[in-house]
Amino acid sequence: MKSICRHKAYKVELKPTSKQIQTIKQTMGVCRYVYNFFIGTNRNNYRNGSRGYMSGYDFSKWLNNDYREANPDKLWIWEVSSKAVKKAIMNADTAYRNYLKGKSGFPNFKRRNGRPVSMYLPRNNPGDLQVERHRVKIPTLGWVRIKEYGYVPCQAKAVSVTITKRAGRYFASFLFEVSTVNHASITQTEGIGIDLGIKSFAVISDARTYPNINKTTRTRKLIRRLKREQRKFSRKIRKLKQRKEETASKKCKRSNLNKQRHKVQRAYMRLTNKRHDYIKKTVHEIVSTRPEYIVIEDLNVSGMMKNRHLSRAIAESEFHYLRTLLERKCREFGIELRIVDRFYVSSKTCSRCGHIKKDLCLNDRVYECTECGLVIDRDYNAALNLKHCKKYRTAG
Repeated sequence: MKSICRHKAYKVELKPTSKQIQTIKQTMGVCRYVYNFFIGTNRNNYRNGSRGYMSGYDFSKWLNNDYREANPDKLWIWEVSSKAVKKAIMNADTAYRNYLKGKSGFPNFKRRNGRPVSMYLPRNNPGDLQVERHRVKIPTLGWVRIKEYGYVPCQAKAVSVTITKRAGRYFASFLFEVSTVNHASITQTEGIGIDLGIKSFAVISDARTYPNINKTTRTRKLIRRLKREQRKFSRKIRKLKQRKEETASKKCKRSNLNKQRHKVQRAYMRLTNKRHDYIKKTVHEIVSTRPEYIVIEDLNVSGMMKNRHLSRAIAESEFHYLRTLLERKCREFGIELRIVDRFYVSSKTCSRCGHIKKDLCLNDRVYECTECGLVIDRDYNAALNLKHCKKYRTAG
């Protein structure tokens, strides 16, 4: 076994003080303003034809020199961390460049009540980022208590930290330089194939089956709770619009509306955390068997989402999140991840004789071969075909 050095991220929840919360909100507000300012400036330059595209570096120089001297009332931009502001500018630059290259649509402006902008803080000096069992030292914030004791490695070298806000809670994502064990030399078993679906979340070629968590009683309760909170939120928005029309005033109390918005966000977060936790445990159990290789199908999720009858179930399954985790774990444990083409007929092919049953429908959950008489579960048959497929490409 050989030890290798690589970067690894740890995400923990913080317990900041009121003063630290004020600093975080102020920094995120400035980052949001600068992000929107960059996009708006480039959009206006394009419409007016006055000058070409202003890159993130040029915008940062212009903001710190020309704009600062011409607008003394905007000095509050430089009262927060300059590294966080620079990162927000570069994020906006990346989003705008992707739009110019045709990779994505026009970048959206960050809303005040929408998803907050993250707060990025790198390590400039050796003592800037320090980690202890129950607290962490963050630049511009000082020592901040954390809720999970002993999760973040204290001996590792921290490179940077990114603070995010979600449903009224604050999280810190630390990037560490850690030494891990290269598992490539560990004795491995034969390969496995994984068939993903809606009825069963994952069916493995070694006869293991992972059910769909969205069909469990607990998850359905969380979904119903989310719907109730969303209906309450919609009613409050409707009432707020009515009051504005009756009073002909734009200023109305929004305290109850903001409280209900936080309830909707908390319901979303709880449901998402439950699904992600199940996917992480599933991937860990699959990789812990140390297979020689893992074969999955390159699913066309965007095309599958066009089916209005199955789009919601496909979105809730989060196949892309599973594939991302699987690629990361296979890279960590030295396992080859094979990707089979999406047009490979894994479900319609007999795993025993290779006969293709063209009239197989989606409602047929049992595969019955007309040539060799094989009767087998549809998903298990697809997993066996994926395992023995010879046409594939290696991920990464």
